[in-house]
Amino acid sequence: MRIRADDSIMTAAPKPRRRAVAAKSSEPADLPADSAAATGGLFSDNDMYERMVSAILDHRLPPGTKLVEDKLAAAFGVSRTRVRPVLVRLANEQVVTLTPNRGASIAQPTPEEALEVFEARRLLEPRLVELFIANATDEHIAALRACIDDEEAARASGDMRRAIRLSGDFHLHIAQAAGHQTLGRILRELVSRTSLILMTYSPSHAREREEATACGCREHRALIDAIRLRDAKEAARRMLDHLARIESQLEFTPPASEAPDLMSLLGMAG
Repeated sequence: MRIRADDSIMTAAPKPRRRAVAAKSSEPADLPADSAAATGGLFSDNDMYERMVSAILDHRLPPGTKLVEDKLAAAFGVSRTRVRPVLVRLANEQVVTLTPNRGASIAQPTPEEALEVFEARRLLEPRLVELFIANATDEHIAALRACIDDEEAARASGDMRRAIRLSGDFHLHIAQAAGHQTLGRILRELVSRTSLILMTYSPSHAREREEATACGCREHRALIDAIRLRDAKEAARRMLDHLARIESQLEFTPPASEAPDLMSLLGMAG
C-alpha cells in the first residue's frame, strides 16, 4: 500500500510537486573531515559511517554528490579498501548509490521512494512515541525541549541546515528513549533518507522553506505537550499529523516555465 496523500518531517498530501536536484550536487565530495594529520588516521569503519551520515543530515552532502574513493580515503587517512565497506553499508541503507564502472554517489530519491519513506515513518513513529511515553523520564522530555529550542534558534539565525538536522534529531531522541533498538535503527535510516528527500523536494522559495521549519517547531512543541500529559493516543495522532504536514510540503514537479517570446529572443521584434 502506498499512501499518496499529504504531509510529514520528515510527512503526506498531494500538492503541486516540483523541483530537481541542483547541478552542483554532482560534484565530487569534499567531505568535511578532519585531515589525516589532525586525526592520526584513527577512524574506525563506524567513525567513517557516522561522519558521512552526519554530513548528509547536515545537508553538506547533497543528492547526486560523487563519492570518490581516493578522496574519501585521503580525508579519513585510510586505504581505499577501508572505505569500500562503509559505502556498501550506506548503499544497503539506500543512502548511497553504487553504480558499476561509475562508482558511488549520494542517492537521489525518486518521488515514489519519498512517499514510501513517509509511509514507513507513519507506521513506525506512533508506536515509538507510545513507547517513549511509557519509558521516558523528565530528563528525556527536557532533552526534547532543548532540541526544539536549538532548532528555533537555528531557524532564527537563518541556519536552515542545522534547523533541519535538529528536527531530525528530535525524532531520533524519541526513538532512543523508547528503548526499541530495531525500530530505532530503522528510523535512523529513514531519517537519513528523509534528509535527502527534503534537499531534493523542499519548497523552492525561501519563505516557504522557513515557514515549513517554523511549523515543525510548533508541531514538536504540541507533541511534547501530549507527551508531558502521558497521553499516548493524542501524541500518536499529533505525530501522524506532523509527518503528514511535512510530506505535504514536498514539491515533486518542476515549476512550469512560460514559453519563450521568440520575437524578443531572436531579435525580430519591431
